[in-house]
Amino acid sequence: MSLVFESPFVWILCIPALYVLLGVRYIPHNKVGIVEKLWSFKGSLSEGRIIALNGEAGFQCSLLRGGVHFGLFPWQYRIHRQPLVTVSEGKIGYVYARDGAPLPPTQTLADIPKSNHFQDAVAFLSKGGQRGRQRAILREGVYAVNLSLFVVITEDRVYSGPGLQREDNKYAAWQTELASQRGFSPVLIGAARSVSNGEDFPPPALKTDAEAQADLLRTDTLGVVTVHDGPPIPSGEIIAPEVKTSDTTADHNYFQDPQVFLALGGRRGKQLQVLTDGTFYINRWFATVEEKPKTIIPIGYVGVVVAYYGSQGMDTTGTAFRYGEQVEHGNRGVWRRGLPPGKYALNPYALKIELVPTVNFVLRWITGQVEAHRYDADLESIELITADGYEPVLPLSLVLHIDYEKASSVVQRFGDVKRLISQTLDPILTAYFRDVAQSSHMLDLLTKREEIQRRGTEELGRRFSTYDITCVAVLIGRPESKEGQTSIETLFDQLRLRRLAEEQKETFGKQQEAARQLQDLNEAQAAAAKQTELTQTKIEVEVSANKGEAQLAEAQRLAKRDIVRAEGESRSRELLGAGEAAKISQIGRAEASVNLQKIRAYGDPRLFALNLVSEHFAQSTQPLVPERMFMFGGVGGGDGQPPAAGNPTLVNQLLALLIDAKSGLNVSQENPAAEPAGTES
Repeated sequence: MSLVFESPFVWILCIPALYVLLGVRYIPHNKVGIVEKLWSFKGSLSEGRIIALNGEAGFQCSLLRGGVHFGLFPWQYRIHRQPLVTVSEGKIGYVYARDGAPLPPTQTLADIPKSNHFQDAVAFLSKGGQRGRQRAILREGVYAVNLSLFVVITEDRVYSGPGLQREDNKYAAWQTELASQRGFSPVLIGAARSVSNGEDFPPPALKTDAEAQADLLRTDTLGVVTVHDGPPIPSGEIIAPEVKTSDTTADHNYFQDPQVFLALGGRRGKQLQVLTDGTFYINRWFATVEEKPKTIIPIGYVGVVVAYYGSQGMDTTGTAFRYGEQVEHGNRGVWRRGLPPGKYALNPYALKIELVPTVNFVLRWITGQVEAHRYDADLESIELITADGYEPVLPLSLVLHIDYEKASSVVQRFGDVKRLISQTLDPILTAYFRDVAQSSHMLDLLTKREEIQRRGTEELGRRFSTYDITCVAVLIGRPESKEGQTSIETLFDQLRLRRLAEEQKETFGKQQEAARQLQDLNEAQAAAAKQTELTQTKIEVEVSANKGEAQLAEAQRLAKRDIVRAEGESRSRELLGAGEAAKISQIGRAEASVNLQKIRAYGDPRLFALNLVSEHFAQSTQPLVPERMFMFGGVGGGDGQPPAAGNPTLVNQLLALLIDAKSGLNVSQENPAAEPAGTES
């Protein structure tokens, strides 16, 4: 018999038998052992339970940790080795309890009992743990969880215990749903993350300008929280109020502690409180987070707040304003005072911000042109008909200003700036300029543009003031013809030619002036070149002028002297002439007296005259009768001979004729005997 025990084959057969007889079980240290009790003297589980809390037959609450365990006889116990639950760093694990107290109808998730993060199944079941999806989550780490009681869903895998293979599809669907919501990663507000793994992607150095701008927009965000557990919000409300308490020790820490949130009176639904920049580990079964951009009110705008949440406030506009009510900050309705420029973390489901420009902004009634604010996206050029039958299309711009203190009134009247423009400004402006065109000629729109702009600014400013809007300026563009018409272009060409002619006239005048200035310049340059000579000649001219003045003075002196001398000589001659004249006069008078006495002596004046003539002939040296005379056919010649010289008959006749002519006496008539007989006169 001793030989039998010394055989090695015997020992090989005895070791398993010894393990069976002693109930020895070994659990690796990276696993846990789930004990399934096949039978028990305490009977089976009570109705509604699937986990044995008091040693009943079935899956036991207690776990077997790594090592060797005794007394677990195979005919009574079955050991299921399961892995430890691992939650990766920066990730979240979700827990589903298969046993515990049932949830009431108004409760979505199970309460959080003290169970050492679900590692103490006995404490969980004995202290009121509830079955179903749990409010508590598992953070990064390794947990020894009884997978027959709990199902743990992580990003990497679903940890489910023995006998749950038929429900694996359901848990996999939950995992997919959580992954689509990025539920395994914490909520990141104000950080650009990739959808796949939550890491920065791509690195900042590799991002394009467009990606960097998009990241900037994503970082200016906030989180709107929707809670899926707790009592509902009151009837008539759309937003759950913010949970506040005077006790600073009790805080749900931005929805990261659901139990405290509900204990403080939190309600399900969209929450008024939002998440700002930071990292938040929120159970997505308890609350989902919707990322929304922050409200940015740029410089030059005021944000008019329309509140959908709050108490019913008192109207602050008075009885004269009949376009609605305005309330103070925090009440429901249009807030009386708008928000100044800045960045605000406002819940877009509770508050609506209408941006109203407070600086001058331009609206363009120009087809195809839109400003950056896009208020004029639906505006087009205005079609007109002038008094002389033209049909222009008038482009124009309008510069407006809204007082920031009246921005709330503008929103209360019209709802927003876009509606203000489309329902009020556009009809008023269009009607006004059509009225102006019907009383104006086409040429007036071209030549009186400044006057029309001025009158338009005044009139539209008066009309817009009733709507709390200031009209700064009306700017008219160039009228254009409708498609297919050229009448206005023809008018433009005529005006252009007229203006060109005027410009040419002015150009010619300028050129003429330039030519004159060039001439002056050339003269100045020539004068500068001859400056020395000019100076010398100028000196010589001055010297000559001085000499001339001296000579002139000398000549004037000599002339004065000659004048005095001539005046003296003239006076002397005058006196001599007067004396000579007096002398001649005396002589003439004396001779006349003598002659009168002689005439009286002769008795007949003619005799006295003949006496004077004879005396003059007697004194003359010129012969009275030629020395030689030829007579043809005369008296006394005969036979063709001339008369003899010194014929006394002829001489006497001549003398008689002279006497008759000088004295007027007809001597020849008184003495007919003097005429020779046979002589022809």
